Amino acid sequence: PACNGQLEEMGDQSEDSEEITVVQRQFKLIRRRRRKYRCRCNGAVVTAPGPTGHLVRSGGRYSVEFAVEVAVDKYLNHLPLDRQRRMMLQQGLLIDTQTLWDQLYALYGHLEPSYDALLNRILGQPLIGADETWWRLMERKANKKWWDWCLATEDAVYHRLHPSREAEVVDKLLAGYDGVVMSDGFAAYETLTRAGPAKYRNAHCWAHVRRKFIELEPLHPEACGEVLDLIGKLYGLEKTVPDTAESAELRRTVRDEESRKIIKRIRDWAIKQRSSPQSGLRKAIDYMFGLWPGLKLFLDDPAVPLDNNATERALRGVVVGRKNHYGSRSERGTRVAALFYSLFDT
Repeated sequence: PACNGQLEEMGDQSEDSEEITVVQRQFKLIRRRRRKYRCRCNGAVVTAPGPTGHLVRSGGRYSVEFAVEVAVDKYLNHLPLDRQRRMMLQQGLLIDTQTLWDQLYALYGHLEPSYDALLNRILGQPLIGADETWWRLMERKANKKWWDWCLATEDAVYHRLHPSREAEVVDKLLAGYDGVVMSDGFAAYETLTRAGPAKYRNAHCWAHVRRKFIELEPLHPEACGEVLDLIGKLYGLEKTVPDTAESAELRRTVRDEESRKIIKRIRDWAIKQRSSPQSGLRKAIDYMFGLWPGLKLFLDDPAVPLDNNATERALRGVVVGRKNHYGSRSERGTRVAALFYSLFDT
C-alpha cells in the first residue's frame, strides 16, 4: 500500500495464533472379508486368518479400544452405562446397556492378573495406607451395604469390595505383611495387632484428630484453638523438609529436635483440660489418647507421614462413582468395579 510494490516473505518470521475446536468422537463399523478355500477333493475347507488381538471377546464384534472407552467413561469419568448408551446413540451407534456391560466383563477377564499383581506390589512396600468406605449392592430382593477396602502406596492403589466390615477381611488382605499400616484408628486394625497374629505396626492419622477439634472449636474456642495451633506447627515443620527419599535423615532430625517437643506440648495440654466425661472435648481427647502410640510412630520412622490423606484421596473415585451409578447390580459387578477403580486410581 505504501509504494505499490510486491510483498515478499520475511524469512522465517510469522505471527502465530491458536484455535480450540472439537473433533467429535466417531464409531466405525469395520467389515473384514476373509476368503474361504477348499481342496478339490472336498476334504478340507479353510478360511483365511484374520487379525488377532483386536477384539475384546473371541467371536465378538467390539474391539479392545471400544471396551476400554466404556470402562474409562464409567469408572474414571463416572458415566452410568445408560447415559453412555444415550450419548452413543446421539453419535450414531445403536447399542444397549447389556452389551456395554458384556464388554466391561470381557475386559475384566483380561486384566485380572494385573489386579492381583497390584496387591502383591503393595504388600511388598514398607508403608501402606488403609481406609474404607461403603458401597451399595443393588440386588433384586434388597439393597445391601457393602464395603470398599482400600490399600494404597505412593504408586499403587488396590480396592476390594466385600460384604463385611469385620477384622477378618483386613486379616486376609494383609496376611503376612510386616510393615507399617497407616489408618484412621478403625477398630479392625487395632483388633488384629492386639490379638497377636498381625506382624505390622499401626500408625495413626493426625488429620482425623485435627478434625475432631475443628468441629468443637465453636464450643471451645480457646482450648481447641490452642491444640489446633500446635497441630498446625507439626504440619509446618513437615513442609520444611523436601518430600524425597534422600531427605529421610533430615526429616528424622527435624522430628527429633522439634516435633517431639510439640508432641509433648499437645500431651501436656490434653492432660490439663478439665471437662465432663460426656462432653465433646473430653471425647475428642480420649479419641486422641486412644490412638496415641500410633500417632507418635512418625517420630521414630521418617517414612511415616502425619496423616492418611493420600489414601482418602484414593477413595474419591469410588465415592463419586456410587453417587452417579449408585453401586453394583451383582456380586460379579463388585469384582469388576474393584478392578477398574484399582487400575485407574493407580
